[in-house]
Amino acid sequence: MASEKQQEQQEQQEQKESPTQDHTDNAQPKDEVTTKGREIKDNLDQLLDEIDEILEEDSEEFVENYIQRGGE
Repeated sequence: MASEKQQEQQEQQEQKESPTQDHTDNAQPKDEVTTKGREIKDNLDQLLDEIDEILEEDSEEFVENYIQRGGE
């Protein structure tokens, strides 16, 4: 009986040191998280496109003003 208890304790210790549970179910993304992630990415892409347009317009204006003031 003592050896069974020791064996059980040893198995418990081994499980603590190197868990062998299969966590693959938890690793799969949930549909709602994936959908929300896509929405966030799309919103960020739109925002970056808008920033690019604004910078492009402002840079053209800057260059025009620079040239008008005698810059090369």
